[in-house]
Amino acid sequence: MNLARPNLSLRIIVVIAVLMLTAFLSLTIGTRSVPWAEIWDGLTGHIDTIGAAAVSVRVPRTVLAILAGAALGMAGAVIQGVTRNPLADPGILGVNAGAALFVVIGIAWFDISGATTFLWLGVAGAGCAAVFVYGVGSTGQGGATPLKLTLAGTATSIAASAFIIAVVLPRNDIAGSIQSWQVGGVGGARFDTILPALPFLGAGLLLSLASARILNALALGEELAAGLGQNIATGRALAACGAIVLCGTATALCGPIGFVGLVVPHVCRLTLGIDYRLLLPMSAVAGACLLGLADVLGRIIARPNELDVGIVTAFVGAPFFIWTVRRQRMRGL
Repeated sequence: MNLARPNLSLRIIVVIAVLMLTAFLSLTIGTRSVPWAEIWDGLTGHIDTIGAAAVSVRVPRTVLAILAGAALGMAGAVIQGVTRNPLADPGILGVNAGAALFVVIGIAWFDISGATTFLWLGVAGAGCAAVFVYGVGSTGQGGATPLKLTLAGTATSIAASAFIIAVVLPRNDIAGSIQSWQVGGVGGARFDTILPALPFLGAGLLLSLASARILNALALGEELAAGLGQNIATGRALAACGAIVLCGTATALCGPIGFVGLVVPHVCRLTLGIDYRLLLPMSAVAGACLLGLADVLGRIIARPNELDVGIVTAFVGAPFFIWTVRRQRMRGL
């Protein structure tokens, strides 16, 4: 990691400053205008007015948007490094859909309601989906090519979404809440559901950061990575586990939010370089910025209502995905 590159340190400072600005905007901007005095009262716990109460609700919402965005941004960078697939994303590869399916089955069939259980179900679903997609994408000639992984992931996402609908349709008592959660959002966040997720996010963060060296080696090619003494299978498994834990946890908390893991790593590579020792933490910071700003934008453009953050990220991410596909085709990848 060469921090002596021109403007690299400045770029890192800018990204961190944008994160701080994002948190500030998320706390101060909502579907209703709040005077500055009431904003301060809400942040300090003096909830004596409607405006202060509204600000106090935004605090856990802001925390959740930052944590989930960081998890999805870092997971996207890890998945792209593990698969060497520039189109990889937890949503596109079906990982988020698998996590959502397990959570919905737990609610509908087993009446599960505990926050910690939801987290375990999300991680288990993300892991099963990742193994399935990679297994399907690895079959045939050429192994796990970017195109085959993308097609397998897309098919898995569609199948999981269809199965979720089939599970939810007979259950009118839970259909409304699950359909709202499935869109992906951070509204209604509470600290009693966020706190149990911190150990999961911490574990995923540490596993992902520990895989930076193997991801740098894989970027050079598997043969060269093995020649450098790297254990390819173990390193890939370690990195994949980190990404799966992050994706499953974020999905259990917010629902399946797509495109954050696709957009963020690409932007970070263009601005900060390809060294995963820097790319992984900066993808986390940039992911937090993207999801937090998307949440703020959703509150502004639909006033007096609001758009769920999953809808906003889809509007941003879908054109970016099309641009990325065209760019890779022009390169012959």
